[in-house]
Amino acid sequence: MQQSDDYKWKTLDRDLGRISQVEYATQYVARPMVGLGIALAFIVLAALGAMLVFGSEPGSLVVVAAAAFGAYMAINIGANDVANNMGPAVGAKALTMGGAIVIAALCESAGALLAGGDVVSTISKGIIDPAAMADTQTFIWAMMAALVSSALWVNLATWVGAPVSTTHSVVGGVMGAGIAAAGFAAVNWVSMGQIALSWIVSPVLGGLVAAGFLAFIKWRVIYVPDKIEAARFWVPVLTGVMMGVFAVYLSVKGLKKIISIDLPFALLIGVIVGIVVFAASTPLVRRQSEGLENRNRSLKVLFGLPLVISAGLLSFAHGANDVANAVGPLAAIVHAEGVGAFAGEVQIPLWVMIIGACGISFGLVLFGPKLIKMVGSQITKLNPMRAYCVALSAAITVIVASWLGLPVSSTHIAVGGVFGVGFFREWHAERRVRQLSKNRPERMIAKEERRRRKLVRRSHFMTIVAAWVFTVPAAAVLSGVIFLALTGLFG
Repeated sequence: MQQSDDYKWKTLDRDLGRISQVEYATQYVARPMVGLGIALAFIVLAALGAMLVFGSEPGSLVVVAAAAFGAYMAINIGANDVANNMGPAVGAKALTMGGAIVIAALCESAGALLAGGDVVSTISKGIIDPAAMADTQTFIWAMMAALVSSALWVNLATWVGAPVSTTHSVVGGVMGAGIAAAGFAAVNWVSMGQIALSWIVSPVLGGLVAAGFLAFIKWRVIYVPDKIEAARFWVPVLTGVMMGVFAVYLSVKGLKKIISIDLPFALLIGVIVGIVVFAASTPLVRRQSEGLENRNRSLKVLFGLPLVISAGLLSFAHGANDVANAVGPLAAIVHAEGVGAFAGEVQIPLWVMIIGACGISFGLVLFGPKLIKMVGSQITKLNPMRAYCVALSAAITVIVASWLGLPVSSTHIAVGGVFGVGFFREWHAERRVRQLSKNRPERMIAKEERRRRKLVRRSHFMTIVAAWVFTVPAAAVLSGVIFLALTGLFG
């Protein structure tokens, strides 16, 4: 009898265990659906908000649909683009994933709402001649096609784990719709050539600048007898440089809505800010470094706070500079439906910017961790010094490119900086191995083993480069097909 009871209890335990496993599996499968549900709810709210603003005016259904797709686009920007700013800080363990998401959401929204541009070019980057559009309705369908195609492409890139430029996606969408509407002659191929050039210029510049700063830190801070004393001098200097550069960056790129500042005056602001930050951070770094051991691990503590600040500033500047490009087609549709005509530049209504800012925050919170992890830790291993070099490289490269008049992508620059740091580490490690092999031949490492120890994952490198190359043509083809479908269905 006792054995029978024991058997029953064991059977019951096994059954309860199976039920628990089913519950865990259900929760695991349902977790992604929660994010999709919240995203869908936000898209519906954006559409309802547009309906309240436009009411029963003629063409209001088109605006409502555009608002829904604009919200969808903003969610995808948050899921993809923001990872470039926060990924290095998370990968270096200077920020937790939760902390990065909170800081990025606040800074992106603040940048979009406080310093986002009042005016946006409806024909993104001047790549399509507005006069080529036959009428207002054709223009509206072209902008709708550009909005939908760019959002779909960024969504696909996020799904495969490739950080892409949302601005380039919009450019491709506008170009494809323009070609479908008015033919190849409507495209400004000089502008398109400059954008294609930026595919090379952006990551190469970002990588070279990041690698240069990492080489400097190794030379002046890491490979010296007294690392802590060297850091006490150079960390405040580098922090002052960083804040000065960001002051220039925000003055030129991020504060156009509040005040227009030319580059020479912005450089003067940067110099003053850099000097003030250097003077203020010197005693703080000295106090923070007290009691630290003379080893590389101690240096990570001193670079942590500057890295967190730089990530927040990059997010603010991104929100101020790139959100307008993303909601540009939506603003163009709202203007065309409201006025009955289209223009090369239009004002961005506040409610459109709110959709952009909130959509980015939702996309970041719901879907951003995947790309943040990929940029921060899966391309190459980052620590606070390397991640700091990436952040500083992003700001400096954008300023230099703006001064030279080169069209660059902040996404390509940031990811290029990560690649630059990784490839520099590979080169530096190979150089040290060769020197060691000359001095001590018995410790020579075989070529096959050295090849296996690559510090940049080639699979991610090839996936990202391919996504960059295909962004404009893929978005263009998709946009052209969507435009033809819209005009075929609705005339």
